[in-house]
Amino acid sequence: MTKHQHRVNEVYHFFDNKDTVLGFRKLLDCAIDTQNMEIYKEAINLTDWKETNSHAISEFIEKSKILLEKIEKIQVQEHSAEKPVLCAKNILKSYGSNRFSLGPVSMEINKGQVYGLVGENGNGKTTLLRILAKEISFNEGELNYSFNSEPKNEYDLCTKLVYIPQRTEKWYGSLKDNLKFVLSNYNVKPEENEIRTLMMIARLGLWNYKHLKWNELSSGYKMRFELARTLLRKPEILLLDEPLANLDVLAQQVILEDLKSIANSVNHPIALILSSQQLYEVEKVSDKVIFLKNGQYKDNSELKDTENASLIIEIDTTNSREHLLEVFKDFALEKLNFNGGVYVAYFSAETEFHNVITALGQAKTDLVYIRNISSSTRRFFVN
Repeated sequence: MTKHQHRVNEVYHFFDNKDTVLGFRKLLDCAIDTQNMEIYKEAINLTDWKETNSHAISEFIEKSKILLEKIEKIQVQEHSAEKPVLCAKNILKSYGSNRFSLGPVSMEINKGQVYGLVGENGNGKTTLLRILAKEISFNEGELNYSFNSEPKNEYDLCTKLVYIPQRTEKWYGSLKDNLKFVLSNYNVKPEENEIRTLMMIARLGLWNYKHLKWNELSSGYKMRFELARTLLRKPEILLLDEPLANLDVLAQQVILEDLKSIANSVNHPIALILSSQQLYEVEKVSDKVIFLKNGQYKDNSELKDTENASLIIEIDTTNSREHLLEVFKDFALEKLNFNGGVYVAYFSAETEFHNVITALGQAKTDLVYIRNISSSTRRFFVN
């Protein structure tokens, strides 16, 4: 089964289970993969129909499946993403003696994958992103890119390698006109420009906002606009600095799922690196998580070497430390720390997580939440 067919089958599954919200976003991804203007037109018309017939769920599902059948029949060219598009080796950035330094950092970035960049404020996340984006220089190391074609000039490089900072610049005019202007710089013909712009507006949930101006949009929709503007340029590497800032919990989950799906495009996969404070949300969608502390680099692949060393559980409870020690008296408890308002319990590798939960339940422990962080980069924070 091809990747295109797999993505199409996934959409059928969502619609069969009446999950029309996520199903439609995935449907638009499959439509974009075809690069077929007739399919784009049908997807745009369906988006417009959906917005004015929001209660006709059964009819919407039927129309979506008809479009999906057409998409399924189109031969989509799949691009291999096996070769790393970015290779960094022993990158070191120093700001002078006794001042902040970043690195050494070594990494390989592949298209079609999402890399989460986490760490406390002031630990070098933005600096690393700007180095990878070639916005600032570094003192030592090597940084190499392997794009589909060698950039002809700086403008071409900025098309293939895009960095979106947390605070974006103000723009003027309507959202739609700004997006059309982006494509006009790439000599896209007017009719195709209109279609591609509307398709991207539909995909990023901006349909009802396309005629609004910068000061009429929330922070979340301004970020979506920046993504739309960037994706129209078809980048190969996309670097996002805190794209989840100022978003509510639901919006964070939606944008992360969207980014994951867009990065996994069959026709044009993208290597995506995003920094965020939302550790657990980022870990859900990331193929790899990079952790920075005091400029020093680690990633969650290191946990594979140590994951059998101990079971680490984070516990938020109103019960006392003495209560927890009593519950864990028959377990191989190595230490119990109080960290940031929650307890972190370290057990020997032989301890089973489900047995710990059972003991806490039998002791009627008042749990706010409990989480196994043995294989999470969260353990770097609490250590």
